[in-house]
Amino acid sequence: MRKPLLLLVAIVLLVGGLFAIKESQRPPPPQFAPSLTGGATAADPTPSTAARDPLPSFLPPEARQTIALIQRGGPYPHRQDGSVFGNREQRLPERPRGYYREFTVETPGASNRGARRIVTGGNPPTGWFYTDDHYETFRSFDVPPAGSWQ
Repeated sequence: MRKPLLLLVAIVLLVGGLFAIKESQRPPPPQFAPSLTGGATAADPTPSTAARDPLPSFLPPEARQTIALIQRGGPYPHRQDGSVFGNREQRLPERPRGYYREFTVETPGASNRGARRIVTGGNPPTGWFYTDDHYETFRSFDVPPAGSWQ
């Protein structure tokens, strides 16, 4: 009677170990927010980094200037900045037309606007999203109130 019980325990432990290995190989979660509640993503900075810099590390340095301009209400360097972002690709949560606005994040060396954008949601913005591949993917982030981080 003891040998079958020991065999059963060994099988359970082996199967449990295999599931643990499989779980550790799972890919990271998507890098965009399914809602406008903000929140951290897997790529957000560690708490020690966040204490020094409230903006996430995935934002390029040029995004700081764009965020500051958004918080001041302009003036913007490109005529398209501040225009309605239609969310036609439906990569952001569905909201009424006019909810989202897009802004250019300068790309050093580019002869045009480049592919980098910040898209905000709400007025004043309560949702912040960054794309570096011209709206293919988005990463949400939080921005502290104007003047508290610059």
